[in-house]
Amino acid sequence: MNETPETHAAHPERTTAGVGPWPGGREAWPTGEDAERYDPELLEHGDTRNVIDRYRYWRMEAIVADLDEKRHPFHVAIENWQHDMNIGSIVRSANAFAADTVHIVGRRRWNKRGAMVTDRYQHVEHRENISALAEWARDRGIPIIAIDNVPGCVPMETFDWPERCVMLFGQEGPGLTAEAIAEAEAVVEITQYGSTRSINASAAAAVAMYSWVQQHSALRPR
Repeated sequence: MNETPETHAAHPERTTAGVGPWPGGREAWPTGEDAERYDPELLEHGDTRNVIDRYRYWRMEAIVADLDEKRHPFHVAIENWQHDMNIGSIVRSANAFAADTVHIVGRRRWNKRGAMVTDRYQHVEHRENISALAEWARDRGIPIIAIDNVPGCVPMETFDWPERCVMLFGQEGPGLTAEAIAEAEAVVEITQYGSTRSINASAAAAVAMYSWVQQHSALRPR
């Protein structure tokens, strides 16, 4: 029998802290054609990773493969000139919204703490500079959409997201470089109603991804 945690009545309640060993011991471990997706170490000792219940006890490679079958066709790119602490959080949000790939533009090193290990499941690539990102996007016919609040931007509420696109975000504080904005097909702003000039970069990225999902995702509830 190919059993899952959800079908096992004795399984403890799932929490963000994870789950213990597979109930019933080794004799109750999953069998059948799907058994290979499970990690024996996790079955034996429990799974405390930050994953949804569907992926409990799965091997990391199996999770990535499953996600690859349903990733959305938008990409996320972040300029990384100052070791921005928001990059990890943006990677985490990209994973949550099933982005295709995150592109780190500029410095190769970035602080992964905010990613909460989601970078293991999210495709993350490095681009040396904006020119390299723009060339990559042009070769694939994917438009770059910059997100910033500079003069002439389009309010996100009225923007029609291309189904395939690269959302480009800048550093916390200075925002996008002039070179980045010049390479963008459109510049979109998140409308704000308070006194602050801008919102946190990772928050802006999450808002933009959610906006795209609302327009295009076949996975969203209807």
